[in-house]
Amino acid sequence: MRALILTGPPAVGKSTIGRFVAQDRPCAAFIDVDDVRHLVVSGHAAPWDGLEGLRQQQLGVVNACALARNFLDGDVDVVIVDVLTDSTAELYRARLTEVLIVKLEADFREAEKRAQSRPVHLTPEEFRALHDQQHDFTGCDIRLNVTRLSAHDAAAQVKDIWLSDRGREGSARPRA
Repeated sequence: MRALILTGPPAVGKSTIGRFVAQDRPCAAFIDVDDVRHLVVSGHAAPWDGLEGLRQQQLGVVNACALARNFLDGDVDVVIVDVLTDSTAELYRARLTEVLIVKLEADFREAEKRAQSRPVHLTPEEFRALHDQQHDFTGCDIRLNVTRLSAHDAAAQVKDIWLSDRGREGSARPRA
């Protein structure tokens, strides 16, 4: 089984959907790369915090890939959630040769509404910047608009894509 990576801007449901997908598999691990990055407890820098933020962003990908590879080698399916850039997507592809990247999309206003129901970790400017950055992201295999889907329905669609022939195609990198 190839690793599944869910990406998308804040508040589109990456973590919730990713957990549902992983929980529906016989044996699966869920890796939230934000949690991996926050293992740096002294000197932590957000990905947009200059060169140090970029370095830690890349280190988070490298560490998430090492963890994913260990699970995959142990016959454990892997679902990863992260906000990817084109360069981090390439880093994932280099480190995990079999990977499916699904970009979750939602209308900005819907994402803002969803974000109001959870703890605030981003400034409004950071929230908007991450949405703008994800709008320009091209490194995914599949795009799925989840604006009008429940988390369970979105997870079912993601799982179907992941397990289908469409999700198993190699270098063709299909787009939905």
